[in-house]
Amino acid sequence: MFKSGVMNHCYQRSEKGFVLFYTVSDCLVYFTIYCIAAMQYGIQVHAMCQMPDHVHDSVTANNASTLAAFKKHVNSVFAKAQNPLCGFKGKLFEKPFGSAPKYTDKAQRSNIVYIANNPVERHLCKVAEDFRWNYVAYASSPNPFSPKIVLRECRWCLRNAVKEVKECHLAQRHLNYAQLKRLFAPLKEVERRQLTDFIITTYNVIDYESVIKRFGSYQNMLTAFHSTTGSEHDLHETFAGTTDSEYNKIYTLLMQHTHATDIHDILGYDHDTKMDLYFLLRGSCSQATSLQIAKYLRMEREIQQFDTHRIKH
Repeated sequence: MFKSGVMNHCYQRSEKGFVLFYTVSDCLVYFTIYCIAAMQYGIQVHAMCQMPDHVHDSVTANNASTLAAFKKHVNSVFAKAQNPLCGFKGKLFEKPFGSAPKYTDKAQRSNIVYIANNPVERHLCKVAEDFRWNYVAYASSPNPFSPKIVLRECRWCLRNAVKEVKECHLAQRHLNYAQLKRLFAPLKEVERRQLTDFIITTYNVIDYESVIKRFGSYQNMLTAFHSTTGSEHDLHETFAGTTDSEYNKIYTLLMQHTHATDIHDILGYDHDTKMDLYFLLRGSCSQATSLQIAKYLRMEREIQQFDTHRIKH
């Protein structure tokens, strides 16, 4: 469903339910692709959230074909960026994406609340503004998760990274994995958080003014987020397990057990090796379901086997 000139809630699931966003770099590559494309296709973005295995956004577009072309472009470019790291080929998102127009102010507010609270409902954070990848906190600060960058006080590596990000944005180029690895490598932890905030703020196209206007103020918006989960009756989400917080434990265990330097390397392991890791995780991650572990490791046969245990939401 789609309506021109009206806020439309879009819901994009990953192919076969695979986890897509494992690292900060995964999120940043997708976000910068998304923001550049939104400008190029004339898409007004009201809200956006990257969950481990799906993406929500509320957007206004001129017509259905423009919205479809925008989604296709973002998904294709991201797949071409991530697939080589994981030893995969083909699409990373299901077709078609879900879309539902929100006609009234009440429906629009409820949808924005729903998107912002997705990570809260999945136990990734306690309140919406504590989750980086729903971009709520950036409505009130350019650096909500790190100290402000003062260039004259920064080390050369952070200054150079800031300069490169600015140049890429000005040229309307998204950031890539190799580039991010190079930029983050010499940085200390606090500098990495600073650069992450800077990248998001530099590329961010979310129209916070249009969103906050619907609630009256930023604080009113947060109050709404804290008091209700919002609702979505037109699109039906499917979840594996009751919490996504187990994904963080899975990541830590895999990196410790395999001594891999990059989680994407593990995704390219052969099936027998993944089975060994699967049983390791089954014994160590008590709250993670078999389906969640299979999706995290991108084990297609096991996903099909356990898919009947999906939790409807």
